[in-house]
Amino acid sequence: MKNFIKLLTLSFLFMLAGCVPSLNPLYTDQDLIFDSALLGVWTDKDSKEIWELRQADGKQYKLVYTDEDGKKGEFTAHLLKVDGRTFLDLTPVDLILPQNDFYKGHFLPTHTFVLITQTAGSVQISFPEPEWLKKILAKNPTAIRHEKMAGEILLTASTKDLQKFLLAHLNTEGAFAKPISVKRK
Repeated sequence: MKNFIKLLTLSFLFMLAGCVPSLNPLYTDQDLIFDSALLGVWTDKDSKEIWELRQADGKQYKLVYTDEDGKKGEFTAHLLKVDGRTFLDLTPVDLILPQNDFYKGHFLPTHTFVLITQTAGSVQISFPEPEWLKKILAKNPTAIRHEKMAGEILLTASTKDLQKFLLAHLNTEGAFAKPISVKRK
């Protein structure tokens, strides 16, 4: 049974390739904010990717992300501010799979984080860089609590430790991917 769960978890992690998944959110209730200026459809002029943010309950957003091939993924998104920096915490909505509930129940809804910078008429988004994180953890395995699964990193640190780590590396070269600038469509 343990190997089965590990296999399902690994499958989910590979779906998140290019992101740094976390078991815990980046936010506490006190960190959450809501900004209606983010609502709408956003796109990058050099890409067919689309980010559509709608208001959900309270300070929660619904994000529908459409990739270059037109495939959609739905997320619950929480906007937060920590030490003056704005992030989105994304969690996938229930998987729509033809399998039974027992099978679907073995997928972990992990969190991923996006650094957000708003400018006049556009929003810049940047993800933590997984390869940078792997290098840091290879040199200092105690830099942040995590697990390795098939060569991928799964963060297991508490919310406060996640915030502290990300804030400490905001200006570290390579810690975040080159920002993507999206404009309202």
